[in-house]
Amino acid sequence: MTEKRVDDASPVLVVGVSGTVGRHVGLQLAAAGVRARPLTQRNLLDPMSLEAAAQGAGAVLLGWPYPTADAAADAVGVLAREVGRVVFLSSAVPDRPEGEIEALLAASGVRHTVLRAHGFAAALQWAEEIRSAGAVRGYGGAAGLGPVDERDIAAVAVRALVEDGHDGARYVLTGPESPTQAEQVGIIGEAAGRPVKWEEIPREAARHRMSASGRPRAAIDGTLDFIHARIAAPEPATTTVQDVTGHPARSFRTWATDHAALFR
Repeated sequence: MTEKRVDDASPVLVVGVSGTVGRHVGLQLAAAGVRARPLTQRNLLDPMSLEAAAQGAGAVLLGWPYPTADAAADAVGVLAREVGRVVFLSSAVPDRPEGEIEALLAASGVRHTVLRAHGFAAALQWAEEIRSAGAVRGYGGAAGLGPVDERDIAAVAVRALVEDGHDGARYVLTGPESPTQAEQVGIIGEAAGRPVKWEEIPREAARHRMSASGRPRAAIDGTLDFIHARIAAPEPATTTVQDVTGHPARSFRTWATDHAALFR
């Protein structure tokens, strides 16, 4: 059994992590008697304010919300000097800036843990299409992915933040199965009580849509390559959530049921 390392006198800094993961981390840290000190993503680009905020923190949960790793070296350098442990919320998709940041953490010498995951909340990007048209237009409907509930990502993150025994780990987090994107859309429709269908679009059309968001070409191609590979070889499920937390990972159907109102 691992030992608790961060006590209630040493807050955990949560920086660059927004949305559901950050919220659940804050709630779960509070339940464990540990204070969270949240920072907005702009602090990552200001080494002086990041350094001031990091002083006295026992550990940090780091996310990188930007499309490139520009300025990441300065941020990692500050955290390596000021904080004893970093838990980095990375990505399961290759060719993204998170890979560069993993390398920076390794080179810095700071004790750190990497969580590689993509969350169920990624499906929230479909909500408007589902509500307005009852359909999702996308590439790779037959791709079997292993998304993981944000509550489970948060639970693993909290363990890595407050316990010893996780330094150097590269945890791949998935749900208990690998539903295709088309199956995920169908599950959402069942949970919301309305028919919803997947409409396949060509890869080039998907690239154009993603480019409009300002993402770098390498990151877009990496995502599309990842999806394409999962058509022939679905993403394998891992038991990491249960191994670390002691409870099994939640299913996509459970997540869809809990969030059904967002799709009606």
